[in-house]
Amino acid sequence: MSFAMDFLPNQIIRLVQLGLEEDIAKSKTIWLCASCLTCSVRCPQGVDLGRVMEALRVITLRKNIDYVDASNIPTDTLVELPQIALVGGFRKHTA
Repeated sequence: MSFAMDFLPNQIIRLVQLGLEEDIAKSKTIWLCASCLTCSVRCPQGVDLGRVMEALRVITLRKNIDYVDASNIPTDTLVELPQIALVGGFRKHTA
């Protein structure tokens, strides 16, 4: 998924270290992270990046910043998607 991310995982960690909360909230990276643990396995410092990304999503959602707006999803897409996928997506991407 890193090809679709606007920041690489190590860059997200740097943004966290610098306290750049707005940049993190605007980033697509924390929402695209699939928690596949590839980054965690490759991290020379042993950082569990999947948990970091999940924590950043939770922090962002607690500030009432939703990544997905249901009204922006085309009707034909809503009809095609399985309901469980929609529910899972909304649980991950909305407060």
